Amino acid sequence: MQFTFAHNNFNVLNLEKSVAFYREALQLTEVRRHEAPDSSFILIFLGDGQTPHQLELTWLKDRKGPYNLGDNEFHLAFKVDDFTKAHALHEKMGCICYENKAMGIYFINDPDDYWIEIIPQKR
Repeated sequence: MQFTFAHNNFNVLNLEKSVAFYREALQLTEVRRHEAPDSSFILIFLGDGQTPHQLELTWLKDRKGPYNLGDNEFHLAFKVDDFTKAHALHEKMGCICYENKAMGIYFINDPDDYWIEIIPQKR
């Protein structure tokens, strides 16, 4: 028996805003979409075009308030080939929420306050 990663899921309040954020901040693109027949939810799967792993964004029609992310100790991590250029982009976007210069990493937060770690390709 062998298990392989398929995707991670983030529930979001504004699907269009989240898709736009992930496109601009991380160059993720929509791979597929599923809309419930009763319109109660929409799933959008985003991919990086390089790996099979996907980020599933779930929008629930009846959800109005922000999600409780607790202490937000979970996160996704992305490697980037041009760390300086990525940092400049994220700084311009105003989405850097934490930096650890000693470790050479930083985190950005999406519109729903999920944290994404940015790591240089070669560490």
